[in-house]
Amino acid sequence: MAKSANQKMKLLYLLKILTEKSDESHCLSTQELISQLAAYGIGAERKSIYDDIECLIHFGYDIVNVKSRSSGGYYLAGREFELPELKLLVDAVQASRFITQKKSRELISKIEKLAGPYEGKQLQRQVFVAGRVKTENESIYYNVDRIHKAIQDNVPVTFTYLSWNVKKELTPRRQGKKYHISPWALAWQDENYYLIAYDDEEERIKHFRVDKMSRITELPGEMRKGVEAFGEFDIAAYTNRTFNMFGGEEETVALRLPENMIGIILDRFGKDIDIRMAGEGMVSVRIKAAVSRQFYGWLTGLGAEITVTGPEHVRRGYIDYLENIMRNY
Repeated sequence: MAKSANQKMKLLYLLKILTEKSDESHCLSTQELISQLAAYGIGAERKSIYDDIECLIHFGYDIVNVKSRSSGGYYLAGREFELPELKLLVDAVQASRFITQKKSRELISKIEKLAGPYEGKQLQRQVFVAGRVKTENESIYYNVDRIHKAIQDNVPVTFTYLSWNVKKELTPRRQGKKYHISPWALAWQDENYYLIAYDDEEERIKHFRVDKMSRITELPGEMRKGVEAFGEFDIAAYTNRTFNMFGGEEETVALRLPENMIGIILDRFGKDIDIRMAGEGMVSVRIKAAVSRQFYGWLTGLGAEITVTGPEHVRRGYIDYLENIMRNY
């Protein structure tokens, strides 16, 4: 038969059809493949389909030929990701506060295509997470890209930092005065994306919510500062001890708690902490934490069984924190 105008595209369209319309439970017969190709304006004969399939297999595609009179045919078996892996990716996208609802839907739609048309429906059931609060800043994709580029180019950046007002609007802090900082790392903590950077004005390490950053601009004529400060900087330790990424003076804090609660401390601060048996089912631990109201709030959530034993000014600060709360009741 005469070759159609799209004949040179036949292999690509055949792969597209197998990718989008077949899986282990849905084989496509030779005749079905011919019909699908015809929909794209490409003519094909049975023998040419056999040759094309062999060509794709030889190139490396895992195409299986199921021989059965009732439901035989071809399907694409080897995909880049397995279904459980794609479910994890979907859940991670949907759970991420720093990705807007719109971007989440776009990403999940692309992930579904990696699974094929039938298994992709299983991913759709993973999408619905009730009450998930998402950022409204659509520019976060571009913010992350600009920050990575500034880190790669070894240059500082300026940006406007935003915060919510009572009208539910994001408005600039510091009357719109721009921050001038040297970016060093990005961290994902408490379901948010944070930039960890060296503040050139205050000459210290700080962090910023990426979805609250606006108008990020590289400063190509300058060099990043903070080389010494970040020389032995441990990002994991920093994010663990900085509660909900709110600031506070770092302290070595001593706690006394039941032995059966030690897992809570290890989950939060890791294994590099001092633990000593205190008798009667109790243990004493020493941790490094950024002491702030958020730290005291975390302690309060653990209940009366946990006690701050030192240093005295941290212990006194916790008592004051609790007394201030009680005055409202």
